[in-house]
Amino acid sequence: MTDEFLLEMNNISKEFPGVKALDDVTLKVRGGTIHALVGENGAGKSTLMKCLFGIYKPDSGQIILNKNRVDINNPSDALKLGISMIHQELHPVPHRNVMENIWLGRFPQRKYGPLGFVDHKKMYEDTEKLLKEFSIDIKPNEKVGSLSVSKVQLMEIAKAISYDSKIIIMDEPTSSLTENEVEHLFRIINDLKKRGVSVIYISHKMEEILKIADEVTIMRDGKRIGTWPASELNIDMIISKMVGRDLTNRFPKRQNVPGKVKIKVENLTSPLPKSFKKISFEVREGEILGVGGLVGAQRTELIEAIFGLRSVESGQIFINGKKVNIKSPIDAKKHKIALLTEDRRLTGIIPVLPVLENTSIANILRYVKPNFLLDGKKMKTDVTKTVELLKVKTPSLKAAIRDLSGGNQQKVLFARWLLTEPDIFLLDEPTRGIDVGAKYEIYTIIAELARQGKSIIMISSEMPELLGMSDRIMVMCEGRLSGTVEAKNTSEEEIMRLATKFIA
Repeated sequence: MTDEFLLEMNNISKEFPGVKALDDVTLKVRGGTIHALVGENGAGKSTLMKCLFGIYKPDSGQIILNKNRVDINNPSDALKLGISMIHQELHPVPHRNVMENIWLGRFPQRKYGPLGFVDHKKMYEDTEKLLKEFSIDIKPNEKVGSLSVSKVQLMEIAKAISYDSKIIIMDEPTSSLTENEVEHLFRIINDLKKRGVSVIYISHKMEEILKIADEVTIMRDGKRIGTWPASELNIDMIISKMVGRDLTNRFPKRQNVPGKVKIKVENLTSPLPKSFKKISFEVREGEILGVGGLVGAQRTELIEAIFGLRSVESGQIFINGKKVNIKSPIDAKKHKIALLTEDRRLTGIIPVLPVLENTSIANILRYVKPNFLLDGKKMKTDVTKTVELLKVKTPSLKAAIRDLSGGNQQKVLFARWLLTEPDIFLLDEPTRGIDVGAKYEIYTIIAELARQGKSIIMISSEMPELLGMSDRIMVMCEGRLSGTVEAKNTSEEEIMRLATKFIA
């Protein structure tokens, strides 16, 4: 590891109305290293990186790059200086293809006299070369809107690399990747490191940090706690420094006792050729059924079909022993089913609306009075009770949900569905992109729901989460059920074997 610092952010402070987001923070990154930046949501990690990338202007402090002080007023300045960023929340242009997204704002051109035209042939070839170089299995002319979240993430990584930057900021780059894809990303990162590129790596996944990072900087409440070689840290030490207290158990003690069968699925089959086929399983009252598998396993597609968001060619669903016909989410709600979607930004929260409306939206008909006006008083009372029950940290119910941390946004989504009084919860990556402290709070909510006798189907790409929170784990591979195991009697290795076991 070189002793030379490629980047120095010295005494950076940034204040928003009523909040000191960064308080005299210093970050020093060596050339050709992987520097992890960790902390709970709200610790200031993303704000610090947005100051480096020119999205925010620091109130005080200085940025030194290659021993020269630089002023970064916008992302264009950052890119010209060799700094690129992969944001936590992906914002691609879904109706355009992959190559247009990668080269947006800098399309290669052909000149015809004084006129310039986009050189689509060169753009295709450059994109194909870039994707092949890092073994990213996406076609340059694929429509981005048709890609999975994980493939969009890989496209954004390729886009960041395409700027030929010396510093790449990766903010939660594995939040939607499976373990195989994470390993692929790590190979890409190590390749970049060998080329002298520095990666600033923000993640809430402790195992990843210790595996990939050379150095770790820990932040808490807008301040830098310290920087250590990754080799001198372990998970408990990182968590303790992040939250300012010992967190001895990563998962809450569960007191749920599975009872009678609540929901039974028999031979559920999608009409699409490369989707789920002949899936059968059952979930008991008070049971947490984990669902594991790699990208392409069709886990999300399966639970969306159960919720009525996708069509089904054949198969049956039984609730309390009675066959039910679920053709839409309205039908699902009538049968007391709730769905927490994978991407809270895209299909969960309504960013422009406050916490009150985001919480009550799924139950809005309950508050319509005979004169067709909303009963605002009752709505506020119900939302207040649920928000307080889940300990949502928000200035008020009028606060815009987009201003809340990821963990608190996720709690609002739980609160939304609790108001509908469901018996069956379908949870798709319920802790994606939230910090270790907030994860524990979400786990506590899930454990309490199971204790109350709710039936829970939980998709997770995090192996410790599957093992730590599930009673049983159902594993899928390429749309088929490859096995179901008792969580307490299985291992990560067995789950991975099942996740790669194709059933014809």
